[in-house]
Amino acid sequence: MRWTVLDSPIGEFSVATDGDSVCGTHFGRVESGLDEPDHELSRQAVDELRAYFAGELTGFTVPLSIPRGSDFERAVWREMTRIPYGQTLTYGEVARRVGDPGAARAVGVACNRNPVPVIVPCHRIVGAGAKLVGFGGGLDRKRYLLELEARVDFERALLG
Repeated sequence: MRWTVLDSPIGEFSVATDGDSVCGTHFGRVESGLDEPDHELSRQAVDELRAYFAGELTGFTVPLSIPRGSDFERAVWREMTRIPYGQTLTYGEVARRVGDPGAARAVGVACNRNPVPVIVPCHRIVGAGAKLVGFGGGLDRKRYLLELEARVDFERALLG
């Protein structure tokens, strides 16, 4: 696994590739297995992340592989990828969508275990009443990501 670190508006952000796909992201610098983005996939991932943070990209195309997670976690992560850019769902709504309406807290645990935050957008899941609760990267980062997407989505709507 190769890790590449990029500077972003939310601080250093690390992305891991396994040669064929992106298999992890991390808020902050990961020192183990650190590499320059000289591999084509690493460059693509870094370019897409930079474009996302610049408000120029609303959907990632890098191939993903998530080698771990329970069936429930994988269902939650899949559902996260279905949340449109600039929109949010509550933990309870995600629980209902994955077929376990009483599992809002378990959705929160799955969000916390998301191995590919930002690309798999766990920041788009909020508490009841759109309250900002829980985020492995910190609530300031979650707020930034949601505000970025809302601003870009609004600007796109204005331009038609």
